[in-house]
Amino acid sequence: MALAFDLFLHGGLLAGFYAQESPFLLAPEAAFRRIPIGYLGFLGVTIALAWLVRRVDARGWGAGFKLGAASGAVVWGSLVLGLYSIATASVGLLAGWWAGQTIELGLSGAVLGAAAAGVPTRRIWVVAIGALIVCLVLTIAMQSVSLAPQAGLQN
Repeated sequence: MALAFDLFLHGGLLAGFYAQESPFLLAPEAAFRRIPIGYLGFLGVTIALAWLVRRVDARGWGAGFKLGAASGAVVWGSLVLGLYSIATASVGLLAGWWAGQTIELGLSGAVLGAAAAGVPTRRIWVVAIGALIVCLVLTIAMQSVSLAPQAGLQN
């Protein structure tokens, strides 16, 4: 679910920031090639969250979401403050990253909490795939009606 929201966040809600020239951000082509590296970072945070969910025995969608969102707010909030103090990223982009990544870690926590509560894996997958479809449709819709710019990647 977090990766589905990540698509909507960056391809829709924050896409306008990436379309602007910035000394802080890579060109779209270079950034696109580095997406897998970013997801490795996401994997590391999710593994840490899985350990925390187990350690504090957060069971269920809600408990997992609360723990993940609280962790995300602290971790990403600290990162954003650090970036603001040394980088040229806009306040809007940094605020979007903080809010978006907080939600993403909350969604990861929801999935982990559901698994910890014994929710069947099939149900978790159905919910995650449903979230992916919704986020994909919303992202395409935003780009189709010019609420978000389409990425213009060159071959």
